[in-house]
Amino acid sequence: MPLNKSVLDIDAAAETDRIVKWLRENMRGLHRSGAVLGISGGIDSSVCLALCVRAFGPERVIPLLLPEKDSDPASEDLARMLAAHYGATPILEIITGALDGYQCYKRRDEAIARIFPEYDAKKGYLAKIVLPPGLLDQGTLNIYSLTIVTPEGQEKSARLPPAEFAQIVAASNFKQRTRMAMLYYHAELRNFAVIGTPNKNEHDQGFFVKHGDGGVDLKPIVHLYKTQVYQLARHLDVPEVIQKRTPTSDTYSAPATQEEFFFRLPFDIMDMLWYAQENHVPLEETAKALDMTPAQVHNAFEDFSRKQRSTHYLRTPPLDMASLGSPVPPSR
Repeated sequence: MPLNKSVLDIDAAAETDRIVKWLRENMRGLHRSGAVLGISGGIDSSVCLALCVRAFGPERVIPLLLPEKDSDPASEDLARMLAAHYGATPILEIITGALDGYQCYKRRDEAIARIFPEYDAKKGYLAKIVLPPGLLDQGTLNIYSLTIVTPEGQEKSARLPPAEFAQIVAASNFKQRTRMAMLYYHAELRNFAVIGTPNKNEHDQGFFVKHGDGGVDLKPIVHLYKTQVYQLARHLDVPEVIQKRTPTSDTYSAPATQEEFFFRLPFDIMDMLWYAQENHVPLEETAKALDMTPAQVHNAFEDFSRKQRSTHYLRTPPLDMASLGSPVPPSR
């Protein structure tokens, strides 16, 4: 099929039926009787909730609200509205105390203060990490910057050295891993399975935390590009306010969209470019179809490849010696 804007169109009704059937079959295979998933008022978790309710009924779906002190308050409000929309009863688990126990915020803030000594979260400072904009025209590497917001609203940014970047990310990843621990508590309490909400963009490009939001039992939308998730959302009657909400990381205290934090491109453009790369559409043909220059397409293709290479570890399952068979017998 020639590359055009309809190449990612799906039959949302048929795809819904296919996923629902898959969920039911695999739930039986796991010997589990229902689903637990975290909902945040975002498009991915909303679609997964709708699919689970169709597959198992609202009485066998437990949506968890898992906020912490850096979470956007609107997320909880939207998540409650979403659960009510589909007839499911949400459970609230605030994870701030657990994160304090891990010293998540303290470890993160120590790294931030090494770059901006004036930073003090207790005084109202906010922070986020972001990638450089202008990927298509500049082709810059995935080098993060730290942005702080003063109590007066002034933004300051600086390039993140490797040690500080690693500490901020490692500390922040306590959030996803703590949420997953809570999801499994509620799942094991009921003999339910944990449903993952990552889409294809997040999984294949590495926008998830290993053994955090990546550590689940079933991933019903991991094969779908983000724009295809939106197609399912329209079919499944996800509330319009959620469909129109800008996807965010909801990890850092300062607001950060998924585009500025990781993907660097709007989803409608990125998905077309990524489809072209995955399906080996020639660079010149891709550029012509999308009204871009070959250099812009090249920059996007390179970024996709870098992300997939650098995050391969996240998608690698645990390695073991069992595949080698029995131990080598001792020599005589």
